[in-house]
Amino acid sequence: MTNHDNTNRGAIWNNDKKTTEKHPDLTGTLDVEGVQYWVSAWKKATGGNPKAPVLSFSIKRKDSMAPADLDTSRPTAAPRQEKPVEGESGAPGDDFDSIPF
Repeated sequence: MTNHDNTNRGAIWNNDKKTTEKHPDLTGTLDVEGVQYWVSAWKKATGGNPKAPVLSFSIKRKDSMAPADLDTSRPTAAPRQEKPVEGESGAPGDDFDSIPF
């Protein structure tokens, strides 16, 4: 058997565990610079906008969660960064009243 370098490569297959329309149509793995990811993909709806993408997908690092922990019912976005509110700890103008000069 020949060893192949799968760096910066991936593959997806039909999801044989799909039980609802929200589950991904395809699942697989992806390697980006040696980091492994789980891939979930959804096919374009039949009769949908012809300018819409053929697939939408999401990826999650393999080392951050086990496959059994994956919620593949919907794609996920990156966590939102909350902006500090002025007057809260770490916000601009926080302790200016306590400066002695």
